[in-house]
This record gives sequence, C-alpha cells and structure tokens, in this order.
Amino acid sequence: MPASSNTDGGSNVPREESRVGSLLSLLQRIETAIEAETAAIRSNGSYDLASFNARKSRHLYELGQAFKGIRKSDLGPEHRAAIVRLRERLAENEATISANMSAVGEIATLLQSAIEQAQADGTYSTHEFAQG
Repeated sequence: MPASSNTDGGSNVPREESRVGSLLSLLQRIETAIEAETAAIRSNGSYDLASFNARKSRHLYELGQAFKGIRKSDLGPEHRAAIVRLRERLAENEATISANMSAVGEIATLLQSAIEQAQADGTYSTHEFAQG
C-alpha cells in the first residue's frame, strides 16, 4: 500500500498531517480576513459590520473544528508563528474597533448636547405645548 494510505488500521499520520496543514491554511485565511476588517474600519466609516461579524463567527467555528484531535506536539514552528501573528492582528483589530466605538460615542455625545441645547432655548418646552 502507498505510504499515504490509511486503510491498514495503523497510523493516522497522513490524515493528521493533512489536518495540521489545513489548520495552517485556516490560520492564514483568518489573519487575512482580520487585516481586511481592520483596514476597512480605518479607511471607511461605512464598512459592513454584520458581514465582518458573520465572517469572524464562521472562522471561530472553523478554528474550533480544526483544533479537534490535534495535539500540541502536532504543531510545528510555522503554526506557532501563525498563531502569534494572528494574536497580533486580533490585538490591532480590537484597538481599531475600540477607537472607532469611542469616536462614535463622542459623536453621539455631541449630538445629544446639541439637541439638549436646542430644546433648552424654550422653543419646545412643555409650557409652550400646554398653552396651545
């Protein structure tokens, strides 16, 4: 039988090598997706948040499935490097999202203040409506 066959009931090495290789590919795809989201948030205020969230949820599920049955000893230095890079990209993404949410909060506060000031000039007071 060929070395890559797994029908002899013996070693699962070929199947595990394939899973480990797929894991590396998945880590790289997730890194690319996170980089794309971070860039979109930084450059465009009208990015598709729902799409990015759906993609990240799907990747998280795929990552959980990919790690099933893989032992730490199955991972090589390239996997560890990919995981470190992914953590760095996720930290950058989190900081970018946090800054974006902070900016949105500041804008909302400014709008709220402007509305409150406009209402405070007496134009829309309860007293005016009661007189009408």
